[in-house]
Amino acid sequence: MDEIIDPYALPDPPLYLADEIRRLDRRAAAEGLALMERAGMAAAELIGILAPDGGPVLFVAGPGNNGGDAWVAARILHAAGRAVTLVSRAEPAKLPSDAAAARLAYLLAGGKAQADFPALPWSLVVDGVFGAGLTRPIRGPEAQLVERINALACPRLALDLPSGLSGDSGRVLGSAVVADHTLAFLGLKPGYYGAEGPEHCGTLHFAPLGLARQNWVHPRGKLITGALALPRRARDSHKGKYGRVGIIGGAPGWVGAALLAARAALAAGAGLVTVGLLDERIAVDPTQPELMLHAPEELAAAGGLDVLALGPGMGQGGRAKSLLKTALTCAHPLVLDADALNLLAAHPALMDLAAERAAPTVVTPHPGEAARLLGTDTETVGNDRLGCARALAQRLRAWTVLKGLGTVVAAPEGGSYWVNSSGHPALAAPGMGDVLTGLIAARLARLTTQPAVTGAVWLHGKAGEDGAAELGGAEGLRAGEVIELLRRRINRATAGSERTKDAGGDGI
Repeated sequence: MDEIIDPYALPDPPLYLADEIRRLDRRAAAEGLALMERAGMAAAELIGILAPDGGPVLFVAGPGNNGGDAWVAARILHAAGRAVTLVSRAEPAKLPSDAAAARLAYLLAGGKAQADFPALPWSLVVDGVFGAGLTRPIRGPEAQLVERINALACPRLALDLPSGLSGDSGRVLGSAVVADHTLAFLGLKPGYYGAEGPEHCGTLHFAPLGLARQNWVHPRGKLITGALALPRRARDSHKGKYGRVGIIGGAPGWVGAALLAARAALAAGAGLVTVGLLDERIAVDPTQPELMLHAPEELAAAGGLDVLALGPGMGQGGRAKSLLKTALTCAHPLVLDADALNLLAAHPALMDLAAERAAPTVVTPHPGEAARLLGTDTETVGNDRLGCARALAQRLRAWTVLKGLGTVVAAPEGGSYWVNSSGHPALAAPGMGDVLTGLIAARLARLTTQPAVTGAVWLHGKAGEDGAAELGGAEGLRAGEVIELLRRRINRATAGSERTKDAGGDGI
């Protein structure tokens, strides 16, 4: 018996780019699966749940196989006695063979089809205009069709993808349907989680369509849905067992950035945290006296650390550059953020030195920093977050954390990537990136690189969600508050002593 598995049931579900979805389609065809029929059945079942009142349903079918899915679902609902109308402006003679067959079956069953929108109070409109194969911007009459769908005073269900949304990037291609629900077929797409994707997809539902696991394409991407819990502390513990973390930064005027990173590392469970502040007037953190302060030059050259983070508030002067150059030659893992990244971008020799490191390097750019490192602009980075993150990872031979909605983590070889599923607009506030840097450093001191980094990204996003829930909104969450929220989440995870997955309120 073939094993059929819902990817949502896996710890980090696979993500599929458009070319990988096409390979899944081919494998399903070889397996003899009638994918269009199965997709239509899944859509019809979900429609019954989303619009249980029995009211009329409007389908809008496009010129490809996404439209074919709509024709099938409309036929099934019509046969069940539901009032159904289908709008299609596609030329029948130009439809793909499967979609043409689905159209004919619907019409032979007595279904209604027309070219314009009837003026009825619909219970639901189903968007089957364009799917994952769309690569060009929607313009002219097609854009007007999208706007007609968006203007309807009823819930909207998108089949596989809201028409006009890129499944690879989450960017709107000219114009896009704003769906209340999206039913994903075969595999999850990165575009659901980044850029404009969440705003356009609404609530996600998934239909694997019965493809057996042995026929899955092994994708390059995964969705981050949880964090590997830290191992339980033994009863005979001492602080030396839990990692020695160094933080370098905090030039005059920016001391807070380095202290936030250090406080986050301490709250995340690091055994010892030492801060090297460039502002030497600061001798102690009065609100966190557990932090040790050393001269940054001593810390950069220290051999007793488990991980060193540089950049928060460091500045880009000659001293900062010298500290970075020294740190790049160390034998322990590095986390590079903020001004450390700007220095790399300004000095190609330092980029080359970073790429030659044997120990793991983690870089955490926001889009502007990533653009400078790649010699491009923020618009280019925004339009291809996956590609840019992977290119930067390959250039620096570093684990790359491209921050933003649907934060992308790319492995050093530039192929494998992860997209984060957690986060909240409340995190768009000063100091949040510094907190993430400290969190990554603390986990990197105790875990292998991939679970340390992806777990930190997810925990950071969940802490933002927690903070917004406590505040009752997205305004005014402070980075210092996120540190305390992180500590709670980490302890809840560690108490369970198992890998956790957040699903509807369960997990950490």
